[in-house]
Amino acid sequence: MLSSIGPTGFILLAVIALLLFGPNKLPELGRAVGRTFREFKEGARDIISDDDSSNRKEQEKAKPLAAESTPADKPADKRLPE
Repeated sequence: MLSSIGPTGFILLAVIALLLFGPNKLPELGRAVGRTFREFKEGARDIISDDDSSNRKEQEKAKPLAAESTPADKPADKRLPE
């Protein structure tokens, strides 16, 4: 999408933004957009880390159950010697 916008397109967008918001308001808008992106990234990281930690907890819970179902020591042979 951005590949179709050339340098003249960016200049045109900058001029339109200057006309709409004025030179005093543009830095504030830029900071607001930057904060929004930063908060979005932090939220996404939190969600991903929550998913990872819940998956680890599920795996840790599953490991002891699997260990209990298969005995670690083989039962002693109860047959009589030949």
